[in-house]
Amino acid sequence: MPTTEIPESSQRINVQAAGRTWLLERPADLESLWQSMDEDDPKAEEHIPYWVELWPATLALCGWLARQELRGRRCLDLGCGLGLSALQASSLGAQVVGMDFERAALRFAARNARINAVASPLWVCMDWNWPGFKPASFDRIWGGDVFYEQRFFDPLEKLLLHCLAPGGRVWFGDPERSVSNTVWARFIRRGWQVKNQGREVVPYDQAQMTVNVWELSRP
Repeated sequence: MPTTEIPESSQRINVQAAGRTWLLERPADLESLWQSMDEDDPKAEEHIPYWVELWPATLALCGWLARQELRGRRCLDLGCGLGLSALQASSLGAQVVGMDFERAALRFAARNARINAVASPLWVCMDWNWPGFKPASFDRIWGGDVFYEQRFFDPLEKLLLHCLAPGGRVWFGDPERSVSNTVWARFIRRGWQVKNQGREVVPYDQAQMTVNVWELSRP
């Protein structure tokens, strides 16, 4: 599987989330990382390095996770990127698997666990179209800003149906993108119970973004 290579230089940024300051390491030259994409690769779009950014949906999810009872629960972070929400859950005593499509992201996530002295989640490089987990593996599953393309709905729902344990919960941080507006009604039509657990205004790139946290469960 083609992957984005880790650049030689990196930077550390301070991030405020869930009442804690996190120190996260990521590539220093973000522009070069984007420019390194092979435009002739027919699958290049699958490897756009979104993982280098810290998205507002992740910050909102961290706040939500901090208010949950996660100790001892089996948890899956979908598209974990730099690892922040996985680390938040791990710091609360959860048994976390951080999953991402890019190995480079997972290497930085592993570094960030060490930097912040948090018990490291199990970092797994996996395509959510082909999840390799046993049925009913997780009590809690979450993802931040993952419905930015409509084609992701069916494989993600298939993964949730396969991986979510009975009585489990799924949480999605969603920044009210137009492309995801119909997602929640679609889940309801498929038999899911869907609840908006509230919205949070998150600072982002010298501006603000409104993020909703949606909770899904099966009857």
